[in-house]
Amino acid sequence: MRNSMKVAKWEIKRNLKNKTFVIGLFLTPVIFLVFFLIGNLLDGDSENETDSTTVFVHDQIEAFSSLQDTADMYELNWDLHLTDLTEDEVQNELENNEDTAYIFLTESVLDDGIVPVYTTDEIDPYFSMQVQQLSEPLQGMRIAQLGLTEEELATISQGVVFEDQTSVEEDATTRESEEEVAAGDELERIVPGIFAGVILFAIVITGMMIFQSASLEKKDKIAEIILSSLTPGELMQGKIIGYFVLGMIQVVVLLLFAVPLALWQLDMPIVEYLLVPETLLLVGIAILGYLLFSAIFVGLGATMADMSTSSNFQGMVMMLPFISFIIAGPVIGDPSGMIAKVGTYIPFTAPGVLIMRLTTLEEWPWVEIIIALVVLIISIWLFMKLAGKIFKVGILMYGKNATPGEIWKWIRS
Repeated sequence: MRNSMKVAKWEIKRNLKNKTFVIGLFLTPVIFLVFFLIGNLLDGDSENETDSTTVFVHDQIEAFSSLQDTADMYELNWDLHLTDLTEDEVQNELENNEDTAYIFLTESVLDDGIVPVYTTDEIDPYFSMQVQQLSEPLQGMRIAQLGLTEEELATISQGVVFEDQTSVEEDATTRESEEEVAAGDELERIVPGIFAGVILFAIVITGMMIFQSASLEKKDKIAEIILSSLTPGELMQGKIIGYFVLGMIQVVVLLLFAVPLALWQLDMPIVEYLLVPETLLLVGIAILGYLLFSAIFVGLGATMADMSTSSNFQGMVMMLPFISFIIAGPVIGDPSGMIAKVGTYIPFTAPGVLIMRLTTLEEWPWVEIIIALVVLIISIWLFMKLAGKIFKVGILMYGKNATPGEIWKWIRS
């Protein structure tokens, strides 16, 4: 184990002194930050530059002030003006304007409840829905002219509400607090899930560098020198440990950018949501996923003479960590469905599928979780063994890539 730790420290120091790795370490979160800020600025500019809809009101029933109050209450992006134009004169005005509407409030509105509205061809697509908000004050005026008392007006305005008598005792304050609790519970699931997903993605991507490292050492024949003082198993274990630490460094740097940004943009206690027991399990699943894929990568890297000569077989194996992303839609859409359950028990998809399922499910299926973890741990042990056999022979083979048949012989030996 001492030699494995020496290899791990050497891999960590070698990469941290590599300018390309250091630049990539900080460049990735900076790029995300820049695109996020640019997106926010563009959204802000588009909101500020949105033209208001010019609405002219021909008012014969003295309802203009009520319409203004209603438009302000619903925050309608309208520019209201009074006009003396008649309906016959409006057509010419509409042809010469854009995003403009004319509303005619005549005496007939109070009788039949129909308000004539004329709009230009180019107008806010939501205007037809927004204008319906003005029906409230006009309906009040129609009711008022019936000569009803204030009590009768209040009764009519109140309307009819169907109320479940089994929950009559529940007041508005209680309902509001329950909604807040429900929202908090959902965030307690989502935030740890996103955190674990970031860890899985970052350490797996960094772990893929094991593949490059093993192939490069083999190409430069450094492996022969290294193996003169330690065993192939110690070299393989050291690489897995070293690149795990490098992956966690990548996660820490990413969080140093992401957490302050999230605290600035989102009004929620993110740190508090992370400090829950569920986070430990989700992070543990991410780490198990790394151990599985790193064993595959380090063994695969030892079978290649050069990175540029990788075969279709090696390329297909490199895609294994991303299978869970392919089925992400069905898993998130139905976390208790057949696809989600099957993906839970397949070693290559289990880490990603488990994280997605546990993030969306309100009640965790502990039996399925335990079975999936057992399958994952056994798979890690098995692939570590197989990778050790492949690495032991492949790291010293030069001149060509190993074929699937040769790899199978190494495993059986």
